[in-house]
Amino acid sequence: MSLNSSGAMTLLTLPPFSFPLSARVPALVFSALTYLTIICCNLMVVVTIAINHNLHKPMYMLLINLPVCDMMGATAFFPQMISTMLDDPRVIPYWECALQALFIHTYGGGNLMILTAMAFDRYIAICQPLSYNTIMTNSNLIKIISAVWLTDFILLSISIFLLLRLKNCSSEINDMFCTCPSLMKLACGDTNVNNFYGLFTITFFQGVSLCAVLFTYLQILITCVFKKQSEARSKALQTCGAHLIVFLFFEFNVFVFFLAHRIQTAPLFVRRALAVSVTIFPPLLNPLIYGINTKDIRTNIVVMLKRKIVPF
Repeated sequence: MSLNSSGAMTLLTLPPFSFPLSARVPALVFSALTYLTIICCNLMVVVTIAINHNLHKPMYMLLINLPVCDMMGATAFFPQMISTMLDDPRVIPYWECALQALFIHTYGGGNLMILTAMAFDRYIAICQPLSYNTIMTNSNLIKIISAVWLTDFILLSISIFLLLRLKNCSSEINDMFCTCPSLMKLACGDTNVNNFYGLFTITFFQGVSLCAVLFTYLQILITCVFKKQSEARSKALQTCGAHLIVFLFFEFNVFVFFLAHRIQTAPLFVRRALAVSVTIFPPLLNPLIYGINTKDIRTNIVVMLKRKIVPF
C-alpha cells in the first residue's frame, strides 16, 4: 500500500467478522435496525425536551446533551461497520479511520463529562436547594455545557493531531473500529509523547469524572440518609441509582478497554467485546433510563405521540 505525505498508509485493514458469510446478511439487517432504534429513541428524547417549554430546566438542558452524544457515537460506529460487513477484507481509508477515532473518543469523553455535569446538578438541587436557582442560571448552564463540549473536543483533537504526525509501518487495525490506541500501534517511530498524552487524557476524563460523581452522590446520600428525610431519601435513591449504574458501567468498560491495550497478554476478544459494548449499549439504554424512566419526559412523550396518532 502507498504512503501519504504524513507517512500514514492510505488504506487500513479492519479485522474480519468471525461468523460465516451466510450469517452476515442477517447480521447486517440486525445492525441496521439497532442503529435506527438508537437514532429514533434518542431523537425522540431530544425533540421532546426541545419542544416542551416545561422541560426547559437545567436538569433537562444537561440531559439533552446525552442523546446528542449517544447519536454521535452510534453514527461514528454503525454506518462504517454496516458498509463493510459484507466485504472481505474490510478496509478503511486512513483519514476516515482518524475521523472515526476522533468521534468515537469524543463520544466516550463527552458521555463521562455530561454525566458528571448531571451529577453536579443533582448535588446542588438536593444538597443546596435554596441556592439552586442562583447557581444553575441560564448563563452558568451555557458555560457548563460549552465547557463540556469544548474541553472534550479540544483534548481529543490534540490526540488525533499527535497521531497524524507519526509514520506508520503497519496497516492492520486490531480493534473492530478505529481508536487512538489501535492507530498508535501502527506507528514505528517514537510514541512517548502520544503515550504520556494518552495517560493524561484517560486520567482527566475518567479520574476527574469518577471522583466528582462519587463525591457528589456521597454528599447526596449524607444529606438524605443522615438527616432522616424519608421523601428526600427515596428521591435521592431514585435519582442516583440509575445514574450511578450507567456511569459505572461506562467507566468500567472504557477503563478495562484502555487497560487491555496496555497489557500485551490481554485477550484480543475481550478488548473487542468491551469496545463494541461501549458503542452499543449506552446509546440503546440511555433513552430508556433517562427518558422513559423520567416521569416528566415520559408524560410529554405520551402526549406528543397521542397528538401525532390522534390529532383531534
